Amino acid sequence: MRRHPLQLLLIAALLAATGARAGEVSVAVAANFKATLEEVAAAFTRATGHKVLASSGSTGKLYTQITQGAPFAVLLAADSARPERLEREGYAVAGSRFTYAVGRLVLWSPDPERVDAEGAVLRDPGLERLAIANPRSAPYGAAAQEVLEGLGLWDGIQPRLVRGENIGQAFQFVASGNAPLGFVALAQVRAGGQPGSQWLVPQALHAPIEQQAVLLGSAARNPAAQAFLDYLRGPEAVAIIERYGYDVPAPPER
Repeated sequence: MRRHPLQLLLIAALLAATGARAGEVSVAVAANFKATLEEVAAAFTRATGHKVLASSGSTGKLYTQITQGAPFAVLLAADSARPERLEREGYAVAGSRFTYAVGRLVLWSPDPERVDAEGAVLRDPGLERLAIANPRSAPYGAAAQEVLEGLGLWDGIQPRLVRGENIGQAFQFVASGNAPLGFVALAQVRAGGQPGSQWLVPQALHAPIEQQAVLLGSAARNPAAQAFLDYLRGPEAVAIIERYGYDVPAPPER
């Protein structure tokens, strides 16, 4: 069937309008949240048509990239300090920062018999290697250091530490067998489908891993970026985040 030229023009206009409404969001995401973001992003795209382009790494490295001009729209950090600093230094939109998740640290091994429920394996003199993320750039690594210091083990265990650049690399060290166990994010264990054995570290042993999101200055007028942050606080995203083992604080009362 031949279409009237006016019909073709109308169809073209509708397609153009749809394309104009759909945008892209470049998200810098802490390595612990990478798998969770993939699921959240897929749901966000289905709901809005906007596409999420993610780049993962340690929070410290992502912070450096942003201050050096990397064109990200949103930072999903594994701490609150760097988003606050970006906001204070003018790299992020004032008032856009919020806590999207509170992370949980676990001592994990793929070996179902290796890690006990109290973490006593850390005192085993036969423990040859322990993986952690770099405490200087990765908040989960800093939390692991705090735990080991609190247990009085930090100084003695130094020669046996295998440090990953970020928590993703620390997880790979353990998953690949390069280290028999390590401190990783609970979300990584759930995403990897390898229950193994684990000690869910009591939250009293380290400062809260308060993970904050912030809208970056280059995206102040990007409606897709704002839509993503709004979606991240909504019930669909929160349900996904909690399923991966994170706590999500209740939104502040207005």
